[in-house]
Amino acid sequence: MTEHSGSSQHTLYIIVISCIATIGGFLFGFDSGVINGTVDGLQTAFDSDSVGTGFNVASMLLGCAVGAFFAGRLADKYGRRTIMRVAAVCFIISAWGSGIAGGSLEFVVFRFLGGLAVGAASILAPAYISEVTPAHYRGRLSSVQQVAIISGLFVAFISNYLIADAAGSSMTEFWLGFEAWRWMFWVEILPATLFFVALLFIPESPRFLVLHRQRDKAVEVLTKLGGREAALAKADEIDASLAEDHHNPRLADLKDPGTGRIRKLVWVGIGLATFQQLVGINIVFYYGAVLWQTVGFTESHALLINVVSGGLSIAAVIVALLLIDRIGRKPILLIGSIGMAVTLATVAYAFTNATLTDNGLTLEGIYGPMALIAANVYVMFFNFSWGPVMWVMLGEMFPNQIRGTGLAVSGLAQWLSNFGITMTFPIMLTGIGLAGAYGFYSACAIISIFFVLKMVHETKGIELEDMKG
Repeated sequence: MTEHSGSSQHTLYIIVISCIATIGGFLFGFDSGVINGTVDGLQTAFDSDSVGTGFNVASMLLGCAVGAFFAGRLADKYGRRTIMRVAAVCFIISAWGSGIAGGSLEFVVFRFLGGLAVGAASILAPAYISEVTPAHYRGRLSSVQQVAIISGLFVAFISNYLIADAAGSSMTEFWLGFEAWRWMFWVEILPATLFFVALLFIPESPRFLVLHRQRDKAVEVLTKLGGREAALAKADEIDASLAEDHHNPRLADLKDPGTGRIRKLVWVGIGLATFQQLVGINIVFYYGAVLWQTVGFTESHALLINVVSGGLSIAAVIVALLLIDRIGRKPILLIGSIGMAVTLATVAYAFTNATLTDNGLTLEGIYGPMALIAANVYVMFFNFSWGPVMWVMLGEMFPNQIRGTGLAVSGLAQWLSNFGITMTFPIMLTGIGLAGAYGFYSACAIISIFFVLKMVHETKGIELEDMKG
């Protein structure tokens, strides 16, 4: 075998196992997006008010926060692959249970379980990919996580649209006497099962294996990733990068041993995770259908707009994927922050011109198209920048010793922010209106510009063993 053909085989193997890991991202996206088309059905089926509906929608996010935090810690103890398998089982049970639920409490329990899975997948997939991928194309493969998330959202939007269209509405009885919105959840069982089966065929992270003194197994995996000679050298590098006492990772590692304070890098991770949510992206994901119905679109048209938005999102992530290892992470974050600030401000301005009629809030003249175009361009800016880059950076920016723990804390912050934004949106809608809500998200995008400029350091092309902080 020639050196080139061997290298090609290693690269193909890395791509395949990375893509398997990103199925978790697909389920993350699907589980987040499926709720979009079921809000009306849930409200009718469970007879809930705006606050109750908000909690039904946001309940998953509490599970995500718990899942992200404990998955990072458990993955340091039992392995990235093992915990991803547990997450796959949780996805299957949650998808079935959410559709069969007869009341709000039962629904919340199953959505919380799904949240545990989403939270785990959200941090373990980027961590796993970063740990099996060479530095020179790590950004591209890690960005595939966001492609998978958006693809999951896109498929959920299409699935919701087709089911609602075939049934007549999300609340109409469909196959086997069950309402259409229940089938929207059950569709997820198929990709969740595929994820579990595929995970049986991928190796454990070599960084995890070295950490747990399984050097021979680590070398075996690294050989599959880059050849025998490179494997031995990389195993030595990983070993050297770990703490001198080689102890199991713990929360205390997040403190700087010199000052006793939380490492600056941890605060950067928390900041990245939090700002990704404070710009309001999940309001579009979770409440998109309701939002467009609010300004006069039918349920069918609103769900179709979501499909278009999902397609644009995938295109934006692919552009990011092509550029992230060329121009770097920080420039892309800056472009995204500026673009989101402008488009969110435009949406806010459009809604200041909305009028209240018997049919609800309406946007007349140019303001309807203005809001629609600006919202979709905003989604494109997000998915070009903060969507993929935040996950890429969290997966690679922490040194080996604190990667799992750093991801756990950052993931917890990300999902708590997500919960807060999602839970407060219905309240903001009735309090300060759509214009006020989008004005707030625009202000957060502006602040994120200064955060990136001052706090974020470039990680392009740096080996994981060379990460400092």
